[in-house]
Amino acid sequence: MTTDGSLYTSADAPDRILLATIGAAHGVKGEVRVKSFTADPASIAAYGPLFGADGRIFEVERVRPGKGVVVAKFRGVDDRDAAERLNGLSLFADRAAFPAPGEDEFYHADLIGLDAFSAAGEPLGAVVAVHNFGAGDILEIAPRRGRPLLVPFTKEAVPDIDTARGRLVVAPPEESEARGEET
Repeated sequence: MTTDGSLYTSADAPDRILLATIGAAHGVKGEVRVKSFTADPASIAAYGPLFGADGRIFEVERVRPGKGVVVAKFRGVDDRDAAERLNGLSLFADRAAFPAPGEDEFYHADLIGLDAFSAAGEPLGAVVAVHNFGAGDILEIAPRRGRPLLVPFTKEAVPDIDTARGRLVVAPPEESEARGEET
């Protein structure tokens, strides 16, 4: 139900969406390992200039597949020392560079911050993260008190999403409800 990457918006620039995080340097010619949050990891080059969390602008020269990541070369990053200084930097793209999500598709950035309610209208907390451990997206809902509630992001478990009103309805499976109530 979620679409191409995009976990968070930038606090400083809410019209930008997190696209990737730079990892370690790769080789000696300025390439870096990049953890891409897009559906097609190599598509990070398709979103125009990327904006670093530190304010710098990056232009992707080339991207190729790596082991569990993509390996990217950014214009102006020409040696290993410069590449190493980028380790851990988050990269954002302008929201306007992304296509509109299809029906029943959502960017993670649009889900985070939504207030969650039970089917009976009781407040459950707010969506604080969207995780994917390989079996599909999971919403992490932080209640005001107690442990976080983890809910599979499926039509059955989250039957109603209203981003315009900033809310969603959660009907978690029995085992999720029981875990969320433990103290």
